[in-house]
Amino acid sequence: MALASLVDAGADLATVVSGLEALRLDGWHIEARSVVREGVAATYLHVEVDDPSSHGRPWAQVRALLAEATGLPERARLRSLAVFETLAEAEAAVHRAPVEEVHFHEVGGLDAIVDIVGTCLALEALGIEAVFASPVPLGRGTVRSAHGALPNPAPAVLRLLAGAPVLGMDEPVELTTPTGAALLAALAATFGAMPAMTLRASGYGAGSRDNLGRPNVVQAVIGDLSAEAGDASVGEGTDEELVLVEANVDDLSGEVLGHLVPALIEAGALDAWLVPAIGKKGRPVHVVSALTTPSRMSRVASTLLRQSGTLGLRRHPVMRTALERRWSEVTVDGHRVRVKIGPHRAKAEHEDCVAVAALTGRPLAEVAFLAEAAARAPGPH
Repeated sequence: MALASLVDAGADLATVVSGLEALRLDGWHIEARSVVREGVAATYLHVEVDDPSSHGRPWAQVRALLAEATGLPERARLRSLAVFETLAEAEAAVHRAPVEEVHFHEVGGLDAIVDIVGTCLALEALGIEAVFASPVPLGRGTVRSAHGALPNPAPAVLRLLAGAPVLGMDEPVELTTPTGAALLAALAATFGAMPAMTLRASGYGAGSRDNLGRPNVVQAVIGDLSAEAGDASVGEGTDEELVLVEANVDDLSGEVLGHLVPALIEAGALDAWLVPAIGKKGRPVHVVSALTTPSRMSRVASTLLRQSGTLGLRRHPVMRTALERRWSEVTVDGHRVRVKIGPHRAKAEHEDCVAVAALTGRPLAEVAFLAEAAARAPGPH
């Protein structure tokens, strides 16, 4: 239903199918058709597999499958990996087993792999930078699984949605599957009201059930975030007066220039950077800039004069708006990674990612993506 909603909103299904072929998995095809659910026109997608009884793959096999799918767009591959890793961690917690021993049953089947990777490919086809989700509806009763009858919502769904707003519905059907919950837990930046945006498109993905007394659809809304979106969801930033200290230098070696930035940070600069420019008489120069508080300005300026040897510098009062941010700690393959979380993105600490990449053999970008996805997921970290 998630994939169908994105296709209905404009994602090209042929592009999605072409991307899925990079997985080199045989025995499946997608059938799409237009349907109406309680008066709402929607797209229904059915993933048909040649051997429906062939269920399940271990997490390690799914991970290897995605790692070897070099034909996938990189962000779609990393998003898919994050969804399955989030799901593996939830399954491990539910069964109290090591993550590496997790065996996916229904969600390891061909149709579920196509659903998850296809959804990430559809997001890529639409150019989606960030995903936001509404509160998640949950049914009641029991559901069938490879483990037999389970309470509805399933234990893995509850684990995946820990920390997210949910709505208990008086309906004896499964309203949110583990696949859908994993997509939301791994990809949604926030849960709640729709952020302020300029609306571009919308789409509806239909489920197989009909005549439920309501449209059995997932709604996707595509748009460009408004400037006020951050304020609407997380509150306004804090304004603070800072000082920008700058100097032009034209006679320093690369090694000395490289030392300047960490030296200024150590002296108390909040940020420091170098910008190449052309100076008088056409000479190449570098503009050395450091942002600092008024109380630390003297020490930062002294460090810039001493370390660069420049004969002068400039000071400008500036106003900075600082948005709310917090730190979280997550694990990637059992190793700690610190992540800074702001209203619009999560940023993994570079040094931690470098260390984990060296220990695990994962690419640096993959470690950062998985850490950031884990930090965005609801629940304790």
